[in-house]
Amino acid sequence: MTARHRAFIARSVGIVSIALGFVAGMHGLEHPDSIWLPTALGLIATGLLAQGYALYRSLRRWRETNESEQ
Repeated sequence: MTARHRAFIARSVGIVSIALGFVAGMHGLEHPDSIWLPTALGLIATGLLAQGYALYRSLRRWRETNESEQ
């Protein structure tokens, strides 16, 4: 699997996780005694970590291509 694919997968997982986290968070705010609020926070944190990993892979790939051109 190439760095481009890994970044794309991480970006997609991040977007989906953050979106599901906000939806679950809205449900959790309506039912504060349920499990949905902690689950939403976990999904949002997972999405942010996935986005950070995608940024890392993209920057690393960009730096490697610039070094190879020189």
